[in-house]
This record gives sequence, structure tokens and C-alpha cells, in this order.
Amino acid sequence: MTKTHRQPSTVNRQPYMKLAALIPMRHNSERVPGKNYRDFAGKPLYHRVVEAMAACDAITEIVIDTDSPVILEDAAKHFPQVTLLERPEHLRAGEIPMNDVLLNSIRQIDADFFLQTHSTNPLLSAESVQRAVDTFLENFPVYDSLFSVTRLQTRLWDSLSRAVNHNPNILLRTQDLPPIYEENSCLYLFSEEIIKRKHNRIGDRPFMLEIPAEEAQDIDVELDFRIAEFLFENR
Repeated sequence: MTKTHRQPSTVNRQPYMKLAALIPMRHNSERVPGKNYRDFAGKPLYHRVVEAMAACDAITEIVIDTDSPVILEDAAKHFPQVTLLERPEHLRAGEIPMNDVLLNSIRQIDADFFLQTHSTNPLLSAESVQRAVDTFLENFPVYDSLFSVTRLQTRLWDSLSRAVNHNPNILLRTQDLPPIYEENSCLYLFSEEIIKRKHNRIGDRPFMLEIPAEEAQDIDVELDFRIAEFLFENR
């Protein structure tokens, strides 16, 4: 396993608190080949999220965990301040739970808190990242973790044709429905204690942080890539 520590970037620091941003990336992608390092609006896709993390003053270390020789080489060239972790062989299969990957990274990083995001969320803004960090630090330990959500106000049904979030006999406008929230996987903030004890990024008292739906665009298939790139170039 390779661990490469880089010089910290020149941003404002809170010396009493270390916050590491974890960005796991795989080399291979079944549905969008090479998506993490594929060109996205003029730069490799993963650059967009790394740049958003670098613009957040409270983040003291950015960590890329990957099995990709392409990303390891490119990140060393373009982001010398980033810590690079080469993912061990036994954690490289696609069916490996993300929490196992994160636990392996956390064991190698000295930090008080961890923020985890994905390279496949290129529209996530630095402002939302900063707001998430500020909200979490202001409310800890009343809330022991934070994750980002997207508000849904639409009529939902389960597989048995039962209404989930509305009364079919009372036809409310969708904007008047009580909101329900989707975990969008853009941001998680947690401590080492939480993920080790629960084997989960979400603790016992999580804070749900709503972010704009546009920023929650996730690239899973080719159409997602094209939509996200269009939105990025036109926002």
C-alpha cells in the first residue's frame, strides 16, 4: 500500500480541529467506462470535486483513495497538496461496501472529523461544502453526524400501490405536500468513533442538510454524465 503525504494547501486553518475530506474513486466503472478521469467540461471529472473541497477553508486535508494508476499519476501532478492512498487489492471489487473502504482510509489519517463525498457529484459547490462543515461544527455534539439530502414534494407510492406521503382522497398540490427527503450521497460528516462503532457514516443523531437538487446530480449512467455536464456548463 502506498501512502503519500503532501504539503498542506494555503488556506485558513483552525489549529484545534483537523477535518479530512475523503474522496474514494475506482479505476473501472461498468456503466460509464473511466468516468472518474474522463473529460468533464474541460477537466477530468474528479477535478471538480477536489476543487470544491480545496475551496473549503475548514478542510485541513484532502484524501484520495483509489486503485487507479491514472488518477494517482494525474492527482500527484495537479494536486500536490492532496494525500494519495493506493487502495489494497482486497478492497477493489465493486461489491465491497463503501464503509469498509472508508475504515481502511481512516486508519491511515489523523483527523478529528471526516467529510466523505464522491467524484461523481461534480455540481456540488464549495459554498454547500462550507455550509455543511459550519453547520456540523456548530451543532456537534447535539448532532453527531451530518448527511446531505434532496427535498422531494411529489406523490410517492410503494410497490403495493399504497400512498406513502399523501392521502389520495385529498388532492393537495404537490408544493403543499409535506416534504420527504432523499439521501443523495453527496456529503457525509462523521467522527472515527461513529463509523467504527456503527459501521456506518450516519450516527445516532444525524443532521439532514438540504442542498439544491441541481448540486445533487450523480453520475451513474451515460445519460447522467451528459446531463451533469450540460448543467455544469450552463449554470
